[in-house]
Amino acid sequence: MRLVRFALWPAGAALGIFAEQAYFGWGDARHWIPDLVTGWSLIASGLVGWSRRPESRSGPLMAATGFAWFAGNFATADLGPLDWLAAHALYLYRGPLFHLVLSYPRGRLAGRVERAAVAVGYVAAIVTPVWRSGTTTLVLASLLVGVAGRSYLRAAGRERRERLAALQATAFLGAVLAADALVRLAVSSPEAKDATLLANEAALVALAVSLLAGLLRWPWERAEVTDFVVELGEARSGTLRDALARALGDPTLELGYWLPESGAYVDAAGYRLELPAAGSARAVTRVERDGQAVAVLVHDPVVLDDPGLVEAVAAAARLAASNARLQAEVRAQVSELRESRRRILEAGDEERRRLERRLFEGPEWTLERISGQLRQARLSGGGEASRDRIDRSEAQLAHTLEELRRLAHGLHPRALAEEGLAGALASLAEDAPVPIEVVVPDARLPAEVEVVAYFLCSEAFANIAKHASASRISVSVTTVDGWVRVEVKDDGLGGADSARGTGLRGLADRVEALGGILHLESPLGGGTRLAAEIPLGGGMA
Repeated sequence: MRLVRFALWPAGAALGIFAEQAYFGWGDARHWIPDLVTGWSLIASGLVGWSRRPESRSGPLMAATGFAWFAGNFATADLGPLDWLAAHALYLYRGPLFHLVLSYPRGRLAGRVERAAVAVGYVAAIVTPVWRSGTTTLVLASLLVGVAGRSYLRAAGRERRERLAALQATAFLGAVLAADALVRLAVSSPEAKDATLLANEAALVALAVSLLAGLLRWPWERAEVTDFVVELGEARSGTLRDALARALGDPTLELGYWLPESGAYVDAAGYRLELPAAGSARAVTRVERDGQAVAVLVHDPVVLDDPGLVEAVAAAARLAASNARLQAEVRAQVSELRESRRRILEAGDEERRRLERRLFEGPEWTLERISGQLRQARLSGGGEASRDRIDRSEAQLAHTLEELRRLAHGLHPRALAEEGLAGALASLAEDAPVPIEVVVPDARLPAEVEVVAYFLCSEAFANIAKHASASRISVSVTTVDGWVRVEVKDDGLGGADSARGTGLRGLADRVEALGGILHLESPLGGGTRLAAEIPLGGGMA
């Protein structure tokens, strides 16, 4: 066979030279050079592919296409019956070309449908009027691509990767044939025909080179296992399963992870994965580490017929399982941290409420009682000096009582519990030195949300009064799609920075503890906007 391949090299070269001499007579290089290059490219690519991949029939088929390419050139050679045969062999090369692309890369047809399609291609190759018709050419091109697509969809595993290469080759050839037919149907000028012929010749050369490159690389023998590791870096559910299904050529593949606590396999979404019964058409590949179950693959039996591939897939699955467990642990720790922060803040708020009640029920009540006794003493008479001392004592007592009320109000405003957020913010607005416009819904919100919203507004009002030199403040509280949005805006100097001071950082902690987000916008000279978005249930985001 090696001697045959060696002999075909000079035979192909001589055939090309004689063919161009017979048809073009070396008269117009613009025609005979592209024609010669096309035939020689097919022959050379076929012989190289045949030599490097003797187990594949694609090389001989490509070389046969190149030899058949020159057959039509002898139609004007004045060789009697040979002229007639050559005239009817103008499209002879399309028979082996059909066979080549449909059976690529092994040169073996997948089934009866493919064999029937190739038979149609060979028959059409020797019936010249078939290819002279633009409509028939479109039909045959569609048939070619349709059969290749069917073969690809019905294949699995390595065969599916091979069928993809065949589909790409047939799609390219089908597009070339269809474009040629459409041009011939639309335009009949000699210039258009020459341009179309040149484009077809260039396309055939490109096809021959690309098919040869595929035969030399032989990429379908291995799955793209290295891509799995790249896919694992992406934190999307089902990524590894999709990568395995794509690389192994099995879109029905399922991937499950072993959960020791439940004694079952689950998919990436956490749903239980039921394994097929013994004797079914599905295969089960279990992945273990140190004798312990890690994962399982449910797949077509043909996709993991290579032990090396099985180990590579198992390694990727083990890595994915470890990655998934680590992510689950991190999520659990983050959730626990958020719950801890929330419990701390809730405990602090509860302590502030208790302290406020103790101040009201203890010192504040006592001071009010003493104030009442002083009023009675002043009314009961006495000297002028005594009344002056009582007046000074009442004034000092009133001042102390007001300070105590402010302290209690800062710890936890009683109005928030009695009147809700709307009433508490209205009280804050009344005492503010700057006009405040308050827009708050009357409906009550969850208690923890109201507390966070109140203290956010209280801290914002205090900062504005101290630093902003604002003339107007607006407050709005809205609820949309399960979220509460609290926004405080002023027209002051701006320049607020959450990194300076602890007030805003404390507010951010409060908001984030409920799963919310705090935003601050404060350009110099452009006022300040402080906004918080909190889940309406006060839960974790």
